[in-house]
Amino acid sequence: MRQKRFKLHWLDYVIAAVVIAFAAVIWFRISGALNYKWQWDRIPNYILRWDADDGRWYANLLLQGLINTIRIALYSSVLALVLGTVLGIARTANNLAIRMLARTYLEVLRNIPPVVVVFIFFFFLSEQLISALNMESWARGIARQDDIAVWEFFFGDMRRFPSLISGVIVLALFESAFVGEIVRAGIQSVGRGQREAARSIGMTWVDEMRFIVLPQALRRVLPPMSNQFISLVKDSSIISLISVQELTYKTVELVASTRMIFEAWITTACLYFILCFGLSLLFRRLETSAPKH
Repeated sequence: MRQKRFKLHWLDYVIAAVVIAFAAVIWFRISGALNYKWQWDRIPNYILRWDADDGRWYANLLLQGLINTIRIALYSSVLALVLGTVLGIARTANNLAIRMLARTYLEVLRNIPPVVVVFIFFFFLSEQLISALNMESWARGIARQDDIAVWEFFFGDMRRFPSLISGVIVLALFESAFVGEIVRAGIQSVGRGQREAARSIGMTWVDEMRFIVLPQALRRVLPPMSNQFISLVKDSSIISLISVQELTYKTVELVASTRMIFEAWITTACLYFILCFGLSLLFRRLETSAPKH
């Protein structure tokens, strides 16, 4: 098949010109009216820092925050997928009590502002769980060891491990509500005739879900699940409010110490865009290469 050639319409040029003009007005407004002195030359040093003593490059504030954001997004997505799948199955269960409990959880989380949910989960669940498991003492013990390269690769600074886990738990519990609805829709999209046929040959409910329903449902929900993962990456900025040191939190630190307000936040926006746009291209590639049947 021939690849379609994209031709620019006159309206595309108009929109591009408007965007450029808007950016130029903002730029001159900041430089002139606010008498703001741009310091873009300092930004690269806050991404990668050269250590003359060791003779090597180190990740500085912004790159540290970006790496932590990626860690939190990966771990939260796995936990949210597990919890969301359980919730989605519970939403389609035969037992009325299980269905109502799952629906209550989903409806409450989907209709409360994310900031409120983050604080509720952090103070009433995440902090209590970390204290009960004595994670802070365990993490400090790991941090005192000499060979902790593997631990730092997966979790970063082990002294901040409880904060990282708090963020992962809070974000996963919030996002699991949306994943649960996606899984529920996927399960209900499987034809009733297939489920009846499974029961007619003596399959139990567990076998029916395991061998018939879930394989088809999870394949069908891949596109919305991909979009939800990208939303999770963006939503991870919310947990900076509970002092989880991801990209947004590190940017606030950078602004507070350098007063480079616009440079820091524009760079952070670009980093989020690169990460999310790269993920969208990856998921689009996976969707097109996946078998249709």
